[in-house]
Amino acid sequence: MRFIVYSLWTVLFTACLTHAQSYDLVIKDGRVVDGTGNPWVYADVAVKNGRIVHVGKVPANSAKRTIDAAGLLVVPGFIDVHTHVEGNLNSQPTAPNFIYDGVTTVITGNCGSSSTSLKTYFDTLRTLQTSINVGSLIGHNSVRMKVMKMAFRDPTAREQAQMDALVEQAMKEGAVGLSTGLIYTPGTYARTPEVVNLAKVAARYGGLYASHIRNEGQNVKTAVNEAIQISREANIPVEISHFKVASKPLWGKSTETVELVEAARREGLDVTVDQYPYTASSTSLESILPSWALAEGDSMVLSRFHNPETRAKIRTEMLETLKKNLRKNYEYAVVASYQPDTTFNGMSISQINKKLGRHDSAETEAELVMDLMERAQLKRIQMVYHTMSETDVENILRYPNTMIASDAGVAKLGSDMPHPRAYGTNARVLGRYVRERKIIPLEEAVRRMTSLPAQRFRLTDRGLLRPGYAADIVLFDEKTIADEATYEKPHAYTAGISWVIVNGTPVVENSKHNGQRPGQLLMGPGHERPGHAGPGDEK
Repeated sequence: MRFIVYSLWTVLFTACLTHAQSYDLVIKDGRVVDGTGNPWVYADVAVKNGRIVHVGKVPANSAKRTIDAAGLLVVPGFIDVHTHVEGNLNSQPTAPNFIYDGVTTVITGNCGSSSTSLKTYFDTLRTLQTSINVGSLIGHNSVRMKVMKMAFRDPTAREQAQMDALVEQAMKEGAVGLSTGLIYTPGTYARTPEVVNLAKVAARYGGLYASHIRNEGQNVKTAVNEAIQISREANIPVEISHFKVASKPLWGKSTETVELVEAARREGLDVTVDQYPYTASSTSLESILPSWALAEGDSMVLSRFHNPETRAKIRTEMLETLKKNLRKNYEYAVVASYQPDTTFNGMSISQINKKLGRHDSAETEAELVMDLMERAQLKRIQMVYHTMSETDVENILRYPNTMIASDAGVAKLGSDMPHPRAYGTNARVLGRYVRERKIIPLEEAVRRMTSLPAQRFRLTDRGLLRPGYAADIVLFDEKTIADEATYEKPHAYTAGISWVIVNGTPVVENSKHNGQRPGQLLMGPGHERPGHAGPGDEK
């Protein structure tokens, strides 16, 4: 009898213990901001097999692991829809600058630059394993380069068909859409009909069109209208990347550019924007040269630099652009990375000009730009451009259809002088613009970083804290979260984020990256899996 009672007690205890640990992870006693924009609520979040299975009250001792979230906000993992991680993610698959800023998912392939074989790219990431989830666009510049090199002309019918086929293949391989960088070569040589044709291909596979528009300064409204026209003609959702007004005479005009977007939405066109919360941008040095000067490849560019008449024409156009933007020199243009001489990193073109003992004039600085490019053998020189106003940054942030995006790659701690957005984009919004400036409410800011980008890029099981959704979760202290990175000292991780969970696996624990790499590949709606006739997603 004693044996029977003992055995029964053992069975019941084992059953209770099994039930008691029915979850892999429970986050207890936090204030849950679910990503919808609704007010926070006190709730527990239970996770099993990488998925959220319950949001509400969870019994004590019901999980293999419990995180005490008392005093912390519990939010969906941030989704950064505008990144450039090709290549640099390979060398740092833990992506610390993103993870420490609460980013659990990135969309890469922006500004027209991507792998033209997404299958190969995804296979590499699949083998590598990453701490973050990754989706990719197919880049127009990369496609055009493969078919037409640096040709400064319209494509032939055959070339257009070849580019169409490359985009179609990429959509089948998992691209979430098409991107353009219409200020960069060779994409800048494309006229609107070429882009419309490619966008139609992406639209057939459920993709969107993400554009670094043709101009963000003097002709920004024309460029916004071109993106809207592409939406209209290709019947495709449009995401205007890093929305800004980057010309001093137009500061304050963001109300007008936002209205262009809102007017398009009233027309029934699905147009949205994203933004990084800084008054400086970051791109290549060559972007301040006239685009015709960069056509037809490096040898032709150098020949133009060496031809006195052509060089003078380049210089004249550069100075005209300066004048239009109400600038006397290139003090606003700061070197982020110059490999031939790293002592230039962090210095403006004007400062470098003085350091070299050259004549103090805008003309000489324009000459210096060409000299620096030639010395670097026309390899990319990354810059930081201080061209925007705080008023416009705040106006754009107030717009409800603005997502938050870093426009960054995987940063190597201590290397060069990158834009601080690589480290602190989301924390800057939550610290500076929510807590300090009160530009938008907390719950709205979280929505812009989570469910809005998930909806925009059709990430159907991310961006919300709901049962069935992927367990991408961030815990932070709203009182202390802050961006530590500055223009002068850009290499500093975000403060105030204590836990980052990706697909149910803690990656940041007590503010320390643990090296885990549970990231997944996120495929677009046109993805065709091997052995399947129709589209599908890799989760």
